Amino acid sequence: MTADLRINARWLISMQGDRSVQEQVSVYVKDGKIDAIEPQDCQREASDTLDLGNHVLMPGYVNAHGHAAMSLFRGMADDLALMTWLQEHIWPAEGKWVNPEFVSDGTRLAVAEMLKSGTTTFADMYFFPQDAIQASVDAGIRHVSFTPILDFPTNFGANADEYIKKALRLHDHFGNEPLVTLGLGPHAPYTVSDGPLRQIRVIADEKQMPVQIHLHETAFEVQDSIDKLGKRPTQRLQDLGFLNERVSCVHMTQIDDSDIRILQDSGTSVVHCPESNLKLASGFSPIAKMAAAGVNIGLGTDGAASNNDLNLQGEMKTAAMLAKAVASDASALPAWQALEMATIGSARALGIGAQTGSIDVGKWADLQAIDLSNMPQQPLFDVASQLVYTDSSRYTDFVWVAGKCLLANGQLTELDEASITANAKHWATRIQQG
Repeated sequence: MTADLRINARWLISMQGDRSVQEQVSVYVKDGKIDAIEPQDCQREASDTLDLGNHVLMPGYVNAHGHAAMSLFRGMADDLALMTWLQEHIWPAEGKWVNPEFVSDGTRLAVAEMLKSGTTTFADMYFFPQDAIQASVDAGIRHVSFTPILDFPTNFGANADEYIKKALRLHDHFGNEPLVTLGLGPHAPYTVSDGPLRQIRVIADEKQMPVQIHLHETAFEVQDSIDKLGKRPTQRLQDLGFLNERVSCVHMTQIDDSDIRILQDSGTSVVHCPESNLKLASGFSPIAKMAAAGVNIGLGTDGAASNNDLNLQGEMKTAAMLAKAVASDASALPAWQALEMATIGSARALGIGAQTGSIDVGKWADLQAIDLSNMPQQPLFDVASQLVYTDSSRYTDFVWVAGKCLLANGQLTELDEASITANAKHWATRIQQG
């Protein structure tokens, strides 16, 4: 059968597990999915053909953790300790400004930035998720939405019970949307009590929903749990039966061997956010040690208020270099492993590894093409290394989600960049004027 699109690329990195770079390969797309991967001398027919002579074709990046709408708080309160940043700046700003309009506009800004740097899927945990989801669907990007759940009131809800009910309504409303996966997002062990955590586990199992939680982000969080409960937060979650293969734990900067054993035994994933952790001085996650123990690891940017960008390629570089320093081993977290974290590792952490994260026949055609002919990539000895250790994201020329081209020759096809930029400036003026 004739494919919808044939993409001819100089190099192909499929992330299928063999850590190889193929050359002169064609990828065929039909009905939004990968239909075939063939040598370029194959004569298979396609309605359209795109020749990419100097590009590497690879899966789109999967940003496994963030708060997209917080892009409108980018740079608002920098160079502050975590609790000062939260209590004196972010939480008051959220109380004043966060509403459906803010979330919709902030999400569009975040999506535009992510698409231009090769991200095709992103996970989000923020208030008014229905508006973030709709903005994502309109833009054409893949979205994993974790409805935030807390014990205390916010602009979005009064208590854990109300947040959970809203999450279930979202599941019913968007459950058949192919670009959307609905999950549950208990904020952290110190903001969600045992009862709701048990309820979340039951609901997630019944409805096959992924779960994401901030965990072991700071030394204070861990010590506070030990002082009050006599156990570390990871042990508390394990004792509650909360941890399993559906759960991804974000940050994990303060962990020991007992925490790693729990992750191993439960099949729980970790999402590493190195730049946010560095900027907020939260600590260092021992990624190489966890990876050696067989823990699945994904990669996230966190929100633009604490990063301050959503470029997952830059996050890969930081993760790889930081892991070497933490392990005192220059061979720790090599380029291929960083690429896996940013693609298939993140997809598995979000429970969508069967759908995206690698270029496999039958998976969605979530792809990016990066031009490697430019001066900053010369000379080119190792494609994988070049992707991780140079700023390759600035040369992302094409992005497809479910076979639909959302970035062509570096230009957004579905979003109006000028309008989004002007709107962000308008929000900055409103926030500055109070």
